[in-house]
Amino acid sequence: MLGTFRGALRIPLIILQSLSRKGFSNFPPLRMRLVQFKSSVAPGLRIGLEMEAGGSVIDLNAFDPSLPCGMREFLEAGDTALQTAKRALTSGQHTLKRSQISILAPISNPEKVICIGMNYVDHCLEQNVPVPKEPIIFSKFPSSIVGPTDPIILPPESKEVDWEAELAFVIGKKGKDIKEEDAMDYVVGFTVAHDVSARDWQMKKNGKQWLLGKTFDTFCPIGPALVTKDSISDPHNLGIRCRVNGELVQDSNTKQMVFKTEALIAWVSKFVTLNPGDIFLTGTPPGVGVFRKPPIFLKAGDVVQCEIDELGVITNPVV
Repeated sequence: MLGTFRGALRIPLIILQSLSRKGFSNFPPLRMRLVQFKSSVAPGLRIGLEMEAGGSVIDLNAFDPSLPCGMREFLEAGDTALQTAKRALTSGQHTLKRSQISILAPISNPEKVICIGMNYVDHCLEQNVPVPKEPIIFSKFPSSIVGPTDPIILPPESKEVDWEAELAFVIGKKGKDIKEEDAMDYVVGFTVAHDVSARDWQMKKNGKQWLLGKTFDTFCPIGPALVTKDSISDPHNLGIRCRVNGELVQDSNTKQMVFKTEALIAWVSKFVTLNPGDIFLTGTPPGVGVFRKPPIFLKAGDVVQCEIDELGVITNPVV
């Protein structure tokens, strides 16, 4: 309905306002897979667009050198930057082969990494604990972020490092005290995340506070792309899986989430201002190593794959 500007003035203003509140843009749909990358062709960090999952990438900074080279700064530029990217996708110019680039985390310097605990019904059942009545919030430091193929480094301080495949979403514009019905308007897109967790530090040490066990360096692989929300059929009905050395260890669906995207934004924005580039990790399904009998933990030489339908796969070796 809003695919072009032609005729847009004939749509009553109240309808446009309603669509905006529901998370739609007054611009043409984006339907993009945004990436950060480094290239053998040009120096430094670059922003790009995957032509398709795992395919060639359009160099946005070559298409328009005025665009920021980092994803957070790109999102801070707002709709102007996003529409420039849309034009680049339409043009098909400045395309690089996958062999010419290295894909990085789609966002490497967010202000906040906000994580949700116990947010899958089936994960609560796995632990025989009640489903939370309010979102359980913790955090990772941005320094824990690595890319979709980077190694997970086992810290010498922990002997119980575990896996957690998660759906992540990224904030696209600043907001505070956001209503649930308006929340999707603040989301730019979704990506795959891995909430690597040192269970001994999370569950036994440091007063059983979660932070240290969750935020060792390399404990937050994300990627491969930031997929804009209008590219996804339903973020709350996507298959989510984790494999360790090819063995399926987690296999669920995001419809099992207790608190969906809108509820999480409304809850967290009561306490803190959300800014472009902020990342939410939305919880993990059952199948983690700590609750197996006997428990299983990651070791050097393992390879962990986290996959979500329509978003992609991240594959991280453990060293």
